[in-house]
Amino acid sequence: MNLGQARAAMSHYAFCGLPAEHLGELAAELATRWQARCESGRHERRGGSRRREAGAGPKYEMVFVGRLLVTLVHLRTGLTHAALGVIYGVGSSTIGRAIGEVRPLLAERGFAVPERPGLRLRLRLRTLEDVFAYAEAEQVTLRIDGMETQVRRPQAGRPGRRVFVSGKRKQYTIKTTTISDGQGRTLFSGAVRPGRMHDQTAVRTEGIAEQFRRYPDVKAEVDAMPVS
Repeated sequence: MNLGQARAAMSHYAFCGLPAEHLGELAAELATRWQARCESGRHERRGGSRRREAGAGPKYEMVFVGRLLVTLVHLRTGLTHAALGVIYGVGSSTIGRAIGEVRPLLAERGFAVPERPGLRLRLRLRTLEDVFAYAEAEQVTLRIDGMETQVRRPQAGRPGRRVFVSGKRKQYTIKTTTISDGQGRTLFSGAVRPGRMHDQTAVRTEGIAEQFRRYPDVKAEVDAMPVS
């Protein structure tokens, strides 16, 4: 398989987790918001309106659909930035920027309620409270875990550099608290935190303990141990 075929394969359900129809809908939905966010960032950096004509200046190394795909594949499979960079012929820093741009757009969109296709565009799980209310109403046992992803070594001399060193993996990582249902379908993905932070600390910081007090009937498994 050559690199062109590998890039095409990234849009397959096995890699990105979405059927082709839904992937197209998602790309169309997020592309305008991504462009607006990019333009807003440029406006803030330059301190005013565009000084050159539209289209001038450096070009993106990856189009938006490519950025969306690497983000989905990374979140679904855990492929590193370096591996995805090889497939797309760009540096790992470009992959990191792409994921950093697209992931917030996905988080704002929320997660679809499982097995409720008719409500996909009207009812989404956007907050922890949404997830716990859903779990209580549907008697769903939640699975809570800290997902670690390897990242590039922070620049030498950067304050707080050591907090990204994972005590478990002995690598520079970031950690995200993820909540899924009994079938492994993601319901919530929390804030990105340094890899050195312990899973239990991340859970407390995320506000999950407070949700258990508000929804005492909700049961969950953390590190294969049931809690409620």
